[in-house]
Amino acid sequence: MNPVSTARFLQARGLQVKADERLLLDGVDLQLQPGQLLGVLGPNGAGKTTLLRALLGVLQPEQGTVTLQEQPLQRWSARERARRMAYLAQGQQVHWPLPVRDVVALGRLPHGDGHTPTGRQAVEHAMELADCHTLASRNVQTLSGGERARVLLARALATQAPVLLADEPLAALDPAHQLHIMALLQQLALKGMAVAVVLHDLTLASRFCTQVCVLQQGRMVAQGAPHAVLDDDLLQQVFNLQVLRMDQSGASCVVPWEVFA
Repeated sequence: MNPVSTARFLQARGLQVKADERLLLDGVDLQLQPGQLLGVLGPNGAGKTTLLRALLGVLQPEQGTVTLQEQPLQRWSARERARRMAYLAQGQQVHWPLPVRDVVALGRLPHGDGHTPTGRQAVEHAMELADCHTLASRNVQTLSGGERARVLLARALATQAPVLLADEPLAALDPAHQLHIMALLQQLALKGMAVAVVLHDLTLASRFCTQVCVLQQGRMVAQGAPHAVLDDDLLQQVFNLQVLRMDQSGASCVVPWEVFA
């Protein structure tokens, strides 16, 4: 990964996104910096996926701006954006009977080097990181949902972009692989990537994320360190939850326990 400036690396200001006159995001401000693992939290329909798609430039806001390395997003070509921001969409399918290695190699398309030594090395490394290297020769359409999810994460990682935006990457994974992927994302952030991940699991978010932001009905309710943001008042107001708080081996987390009547 090439060194990048840390000054306001990916920033959204006053984002407003509409669909059929329905307000999906309303005045959202966000900063994502290298070294951060940002958990994007909120109930169903809060605007989490919309926020990631707006940060990518896939959705055009009615109001507000997105800047990448202090340049308006629209000044970057699609290829330049794809080299700098990798995206793992929610519930992706693979519609061709390709070997896993070839699917992961699609992550090198922005660089155009999937079949060069540099590209092949990036592909192999990404498969190892996502724990799918043993599947390299398998037909991707024969994989389980969890195996396919790891392959698609590897495809995003093969891009070697300094920013990774992942939308519910844990949804199809068993508990062991959920822990593996969250620890991997944490390590990538520690090595200088800027990572934003949409999560529904408050326990994993509070344990692994360096920052969390909470959306409710398209508005940003809070952003900050998990221990500061996920207090009892917010958890009741946004999620209608009472939680247990746990400390284990120096790590803290919240565990959803009861729904308020």
